[in-house]
Amino acid sequence: MSFRTGTRTTSRRNFLSRAALMCGAAAPVAALGVAPLLAEAAGQGGASGGARVGEPEHIVLCIADDLGWHETGYQGHALLRTPVLDGMAVSGLRFDRFYSGAALCAPTRGSVMTGRNANRFGDFAPNWSIRPEEITIGALLRAKGFATGYFGKWHLGPVRAGSPTNPGAMGFDEWLAHDNFFGHDPPLSRNGADPERVKGESSEGVAREALRWLGQQVKAGKRTFTVLAFGSPHEPYTPIDDDIVPYHGKVSERLAERFAEISAMDRAIGYLREGIREAGIAENTLLWFISDNGTPVPDRDRSPLRGAKGSYYEGGIRVPAIIEWPAGIRKGRRTQMRAVTSDILPTLCDLTGAAAPTRPLDGMSLRPLLEGKMDTRPGPICFWGYDVAREEKENPEPYLPVAVQTGNIPTAKVPHITFRNLKHARARTSDFGGVAAITEARYKLYAPAKGPAELYDLDADDGEKTDLAASQPERVKAMRAALEGWQRSVERSLSGADY
Repeated sequence: MSFRTGTRTTSRRNFLSRAALMCGAAAPVAALGVAPLLAEAAGQGGASGGARVGEPEHIVLCIADDLGWHETGYQGHALLRTPVLDGMAVSGLRFDRFYSGAALCAPTRGSVMTGRNANRFGDFAPNWSIRPEEITIGALLRAKGFATGYFGKWHLGPVRAGSPTNPGAMGFDEWLAHDNFFGHDPPLSRNGADPERVKGESSEGVAREALRWLGQQVKAGKRTFTVLAFGSPHEPYTPIDDDIVPYHGKVSERLAERFAEISAMDRAIGYLREGIREAGIAENTLLWFISDNGTPVPDRDRSPLRGAKGSYYEGGIRVPAIIEWPAGIRKGRRTQMRAVTSDILPTLCDLTGAAAPTRPLDGMSLRPLLEGKMDTRPGPICFWGYDVAREEKENPEPYLPVAVQTGNIPTAKVPHITFRNLKHARARTSDFGGVAAITEARYKLYAPAKGPAELYDLDADDGEKTDLAASQPERVKAMRAALEGWQRSVERSLSGADY
C-alpha cells in the first residue's frame, strides 16, 4: 500500500518512518426518564452478564467531517471502498444507531469535547465557539495523567496563541490544527503559531503528525489521548488523482471526488492502526471513530435515510461509529442501542477513572454496553437546532471580546473567521424556537420550527416516511413534554447557571 500525494508516492515503510513512531444537567423528566446528569445516567438499565473492562492505556478519537451514516462499505454502499473501516466494523463494536449531537459540525464537536449539547454553551452553528468555562475531555484526561494531543479541524474557536478557546486552553498539551476545514497541503497552526504547510493529502498529513506525537509519548512512557479531526470529506474536494480512478465514470465528477476523499481518509486510518500495532500498544489502545453530521445535501447519494446535513431527520444526525479496543472488546459485534457524541466524555471518564464534571451532561457512560451488560439506552436523546436569528436579535452582546475571537487561518470561503458566542441573560420558559427532536427506545418525535410535531417508529420506518402523530396523540404529548423539559435545562445552562 502507498500514499500518493500529487506525483509523489509514499510507501508504508516511509510513511511510518516519517511519522517517527518508534523514535524520538437538569432533573430527570419523569415522563420518559430523561437523565442528563452523568451520575444518574451511568448506572441505569442493561442486560445481565458480561465482564468488567479495564482501563485503556491509550485513547485515539478519529472524527470525520461530513461523513454520512451510509457512506461506508460495511453499511452496504454499492460503490464506496472503505476496507479499513469495514475491518474495524468486524473486529470492534459497530454502532448502527449512533448520533451526532447536532446536525452541523461545530456544535457536534462541542458535544464531543464536553459531553453536553452545544446549545448549553452557545455553540449554536458553524463559526460559533465554545466558552472558556467549559470542561473538556482533554482537560479531564490531562488531569488524570494522560498526554493530550489534537490534530486537524478544531472549529471551536481560534487556534492561534492567546485565544481563550484554542485547543491548548481547552486541555491539550500539543496541537496542530485549523480553525475550520482544510484540504490538500493544509495550513495548520502548531501550538498557536503562524500556519505551516503540512504537505500531502490532508488525511495523510493529520495521521502522520498524530503518529509522530504519539510515538514520542509512547517512548516517554506516557498514557495518551489523541484526537485526529480529519478535514475529509468536507468540501471543497481536493482528492489525489489515483483515488478518483475507482469511481471515475460511475458517478458525477463531484461525487467521484468526494468518494476519493473518503477512501483516502480510510487509508490514513489504516496507517494509523498499523503504526499503533508497530509501536506495540494496539492491545490496550481504544480507537473510536465517528463523524460529526450527515452528508451535505448536494452529495446525498444512495442514502436510505431521510434528510441530510443540517436536518434533524435521521440523515442529518445518524452517523458512522466504531470502537476498536482489543483488550476491552474481545469479539466483534454490532449494537442497535442508541448512542450519541455526548456519550464520549462520560464513557472515557468512566473507563479511566477521570473525574467527570458535576454540571449537567447530556451523555451517559457506555461502559455497560462495552461490558455486555446493557443493550437498551435507559432514556431519550434530545436534539435542538437553535433559533440563531432570534438569539442574535435578543442577545447581541458578545460573550467574549470580538478581538480575541478572530482566527488566524483563512479558509476557501472565509478569509479569517470571527467566532461568535453571545451572552444569554435568562432562560426562556416556553416558545424555544428552532427545530428539535427526541428519540427514545423505538420512537422519534420531530418538532419542526413551524407546524405540528411528527412521530416516527424507527424500528419499522428508518426512512421516516410514515408520520404516526395523529394516531398516537398521548405519546406525542409525553415526548413533547420531555423535550421541552430538557430545553428548559439547556436554557438554564446557556444563561450561565453552570459556571
